[in-house]
Amino acid sequence: MSHSAARSGSGAATAAPGAVRTSIGAVTTTIACVLPVFLVGGLAVQIGDELRFSPAGLGLAVSVYFGTSALASVPAGRLVSRYGPTATARTGIALAAASLLAIGAARSFLHLVVFLAAGAAANALGQLASNVALAHHVPARRQGLSFGLKQSAIPVSTLLSGAAVPAVALTLGWRWAFVVAAGLALATLPLVPPDGGAARRRRDHREAGRATAGLIVVGLAATLASGAANALGTFLVDSSVARGLAPGLAGLMLTLGGAVCAASRLAGGWLADRRAAGHIGVLALLLTGGAVGLALLALPGTVALVVGVLLSFGLGWAWPGLLNYTVVLLNPSAPAAATSISQTGVYAGGCLGPLVFGPVAAHAGYPEAWLSAAVAMLLAAGLMLLAGRALTSR
Repeated sequence: MSHSAARSGSGAATAAPGAVRTSIGAVTTTIACVLPVFLVGGLAVQIGDELRFSPAGLGLAVSVYFGTSALASVPAGRLVSRYGPTATARTGIALAAASLLAIGAARSFLHLVVFLAAGAAANALGQLASNVALAHHVPARRQGLSFGLKQSAIPVSTLLSGAAVPAVALTLGWRWAFVVAAGLALATLPLVPPDGGAARRRRDHREAGRATAGLIVVGLAATLASGAANALGTFLVDSSVARGLAPGLAGLMLTLGGAVCAASRLAGGWLADRRAAGHIGVLALLLTGGAVGLALLALPGTVALVVGVLLSFGLGWAWPGLLNYTVVLLNPSAPAAATSISQTGVYAGGCLGPLVFGPVAAHAGYPEAWLSAAVAMLLAAGLMLLAGRALTSR
């Protein structure tokens, strides 16, 4: 290499952001881009009273959101590969802010669904842009923790949405809560770091779109696992009340699950950095433990409920960060394209899981529904092992 080339390479490296700045940008981008769906969920009572939709309508709107995210994931991966994580992250944040403002001005349930679907495209862009930024600018020895931190931002979004109820919605009204959230989302734009190089974008774009059989199986496993796990956040409170728990305690069960979920995602990432290999096996173990937790939710008694919540959230919903990290680790030349396939599975599960779980619970009962979710998560563990063989034998 010539001296001038070395200096050029050194300059490019200098222009790239540090690991801490990249991690902060990934976390804030993720929070901003998922705010629309969680804020709708947090303010569902107030919005539903005015726009006249039932809990079933809320479930439909959320399913449309995740279905749109699934459809947008692979195209978003191509955009991130072509234009880089900085431009696409900022586009995702701007689109999320626009979605929040539009929802705040919605005059009908149809408006809500359409504007929320626009927010789903923002989510796909923000998630994949964050994945690529972490893959490019965080040292390999710390990527597990960084991906765990990024995925922990999603439970944080839930907590922020819950805090918006007493802080804004019950004082100024739910519409102003969306205006405030849009302003907070836009405030994260300066935190998105530069991506540091057109050459890397050209290389990633050439690698985009190469789906392998192993990645497709990972996507199927993620669909089953996400479908089962998403039922937790949607139906745990109602299921707990149906088994005799007071509504306040049932809400605390969900809060406990969210806190355990955030902590376990961080811990899983930290531990992943201390393992050189075997991450697929760990994913399968997490899903198996989560399946045990879901099965415990089908049993009577408070002890079974508490242990089931701890296992299902602490293990069965701890895997998304580790999954992204593992997919990037096995596909370092095309992180956007690879994680777009696994994210498609996560979003598809978020769409289909509640749509399947709800009717099963309504017609057969919650115990049977939780057992069905446990079987789905156990199947996901088996598919993950199958995908591991395909991915590591290439």
